[in-house]
Amino acid sequence: MAGTKRKKGKSLVSFPSDYCVIDIETTGLEPESCEIIEIAAVRYRDFKKEDVFTTLIKPSRKINSFITSLTGITNDMVKDAPGISEAIQRFSEFAGDDILMGYNVNFDLNFLYDALLKCHGKHLGNDYVDVVRFARAALPQLPDRKQTSVAAYYDISVKGAHRAEKDCEICNGCYLHLIKEESVIAFAQSKAKNKQKES
Repeated sequence: MAGTKRKKGKSLVSFPSDYCVIDIETTGLEPESCEIIEIAAVRYRDFKKEDVFTTLIKPSRKINSFITSLTGITNDMVKDAPGISEAIQRFSEFAGDDILMGYNVNFDLNFLYDALLKCHGKHLGNDYVDVVRFARAALPQLPDRKQTSVAAYYDISVKGAHRAEKDCEICNGCYLHLIKEESVIAFAQSKAKNKQKES
């Protein structure tokens, strides 16, 4: 996808109650040269967990020791896992038309978008919410706005972080706290007013 504009959905600055939190684990940072080794998606309705999709994925190349130390995912764990074509199709069917939510979610979306397009010729066009934008608005006093730092601020357990399903749960916990912050509400209202002026 290098040099090609992705036809993703709209980036929303809003507080949906029905959504699907997504997270992936990969062999590196670049969708063009790295692979997805785990996908998780947690469906929420009225802010309550309704269903979970999670799968490991067998990559075409061996997982290196750094990625294993970061994620806990080993080559032995993925040896009998489905390939990316099957996994991305199942993810797409699970996510449906839901609003997708994540933390620094464009990272996840770019990998998922490219995999779905490459394997099945489909565009991942779901609208999405990036929770890190709310964290930047609400918590400028923190030394950084990493998901684990924001979770620690709100006393959310990060045990098991860097596995996809757990990261989805951490993200959702951060989201539920952040949307109560006055600065985040003001941030969303400001964005909405700007959109009205533009239209």
